[in-house]
Amino acid sequence: MKMQLVRSKAREIGIRPGKLNKLNLIRRIQQTEGNFDCFGTAVDGYCDQADCLWREDCLKLSLQQSA
Repeated sequence: MKMQLVRSKAREIGIRPGKLNKLNLIRRIQQTEGNFDCFGTAVDGYCDQADCLWREDCLKLSLQQSA
């Protein structure tokens, strides 16, 4: 998801994006929504949160970090 959409989502739920990077902003959104703030922490491309809005980006990020 592009950063512009992440910022828009954050504003919708009352978060001021400020200068937060994508990883930290998504984690803040997750916390605010009452979810695990786990974005970017999947290990070896595994995540059990199948309905997560951020899942695709998260898995890409975790695979990049392990390479």
